[in-house]
Amino acid sequence: MTPPKKTPKEEKVLPIGKLSMELLSEIFKAYNSPKILKTLEQSNYKEIYNESQKRVILGFGIGEDAAIISMENSSKYLVTKTDPITFATEDIGYYVVNINANDIAAMGATPKWFQATILLPAGIATEQTAKKICLDIQTACLRLGILLIGGHTEVTYDLNRPIVIGSMFGEVLRDNYVQSGGGKSGDAIILTKGIPLEGTSIIAREKEKQLLDMGITEEVIRRSKDLLFHPGISIMKEALLAVKHFNIHSMHDPTEGGLAMGLVELSKASNCGFQIEYEKIPIIPEGKKLCEIFKLNPLQTLSSGSLLIVLEDKDSDSLLQLMRNNGIIASKIGNLTATNEYLIITQGKTSEIRYDERDEITKIFNS
Repeated sequence: MTPPKKTPKEEKVLPIGKLSMELLSEIFKAYNSPKILKTLEQSNYKEIYNESQKRVILGFGIGEDAAIISMENSSKYLVTKTDPITFATEDIGYYVVNINANDIAAMGATPKWFQATILLPAGIATEQTAKKICLDIQTACLRLGILLIGGHTEVTYDLNRPIVIGSMFGEVLRDNYVQSGGGKSGDAIILTKGIPLEGTSIIAREKEKQLLDMGITEEVIRRSKDLLFHPGISIMKEALLAVKHFNIHSMHDPTEGGLAMGLVELSKASNCGFQIEYEKIPIIPEGKKLCEIFKLNPLQTLSSGSLLIVLEDKDSDSLLQLMRNNGIIASKIGNLTATNEYLIITQGKTSEIRYDERDEITKIFNS
């Protein structure tokens, strides 16, 4: 009699959103394992690989959103970034340029060249859709002084909305780059604009009819939508201002997972903890209202458009004044610490901050 086949253990299905930091750590560790590196020993291109490796100043790592590459006989480093837009549909071309430019600027670099891969849903996308996305990308690039240099477009199956993936390239002087992992214990944590800037705009755009039915006024919805452009989701102005005038230790733009995830990523990269004060966090009134309606935590909701800037505490007041002088709202929300604790003080009570790679915004697509 043939014995019954053993049922293989079911693999864990991944949730929507970023991969967890634990899983990423496992993957990154596996990249350089002896088992994997055997492939290189069998390759005919080992010398090319080794030469390329020597020129990587900053590669993949938890909390680091862009790579830095040394260019021969140049006083500048090349900074590269790739990121998709998956949550937004309206103005997706504007989003993809700004989101990628932000990660370049957060390294203290100037974004200069851009490529895009545009995937359009079969049976849904029209010629007008393709034209709008392409022209929106070029317009967004031109507004930031970035040259669009190419990419790829196609109509593909099993999509219900367009997806656009961007690749941004920038430059920074060799001694001037900033990385997420440069923070030090005692450093001040500055947050620009307010949260959740991008999330508020997406909720208003994706759930407009539902919000109107709930009695939310057209004016609140209009203001919420307009946050995408005013103050906008670009952090280039404040990032380049900061590095021009101060010795910035670290910068990071909080995207998926919101401010909470951005703080944790920055702190982990810097091998620090943090302590922040809830009452000092600028939460956009419209964002607070819309998050309450859909039961989202504003600290864990998409916050592109805000920038975390870390520098010596003694310089924080001067940086805040510089931002105010240039029309940028900024607040000191706390400090990095020597512990590995991620603490938030709310009405005098201290607790561990809640954070998750799965952004709260995903809940609105199931409601």
